[in-house]
Amino acid sequence: MVRASSFAGVILAAGESSRMGRDKALLPWPPSSQGQAVSAGTFLSAAIRALNSACDFVVVVVGKNQAALAPGIYAQGAALIVNPDPARGQFSSLQVGLQDVLDRGRDAAMVTLVDRPPARPATLETLRRAFATADLQIWAVVPEFSGRHGHPYLVGREMITAFLSVPSHATAREVEHAHQERIQYVPVDDRFVAMNINTPEDYAALCY
Repeated sequence: MVRASSFAGVILAAGESSRMGRDKALLPWPPSSQGQAVSAGTFLSAAIRALNSACDFVVVVVGKNQAALAPGIYAQGAALIVNPDPARGQFSSLQVGLQDVLDRGRDAAMVTLVDRPPARPATLETLRRAFATADLQIWAVVPEFSGRHGHPYLVGREMITAFLSVPSHATAREVEHAHQERIQYVPVDDRFVAMNINTPEDYAALCY
């Protein structure tokens, strides 16, 4: 059975980037090696552009970094929503973003983190197609690269409801494990989906 495949994009960008030492959302992307011109884009702008190509609209969840990120968010045509207490953790930002998706009248979302290079357009299309053609018992589609699960992942109303029905101190992994049979993992040839950029060393490795 084929179902509607209209998505809202959600980017989680409220973290404090303590291990990086500066806001990961504003790291240049693509990165610049010595002797190359400085990149005009950032992880944040690249994530917004990527999701804009696959979604009806994009919302970015921010925290204390609202003032620093707002100009770039609005310049890319995305919406901004504030997590009032980002210290509760990343899952609380996910809940804030997904509630906003429902409030805007959508019931499916493509969710990603700001601290990684954007997935390829072909990857996003593969995930969209998998979700659109999946059995209705499937609530979420998650990319997999070399045995590692990553982002962006796609969730329908059922999984959104599951995420919103637990306390903010829970984790996405706990909810996913509780509904493991409702998740479809899709192999993709895109290393960026499973990549985490947490430290200056992680970021520097992207330049080579």
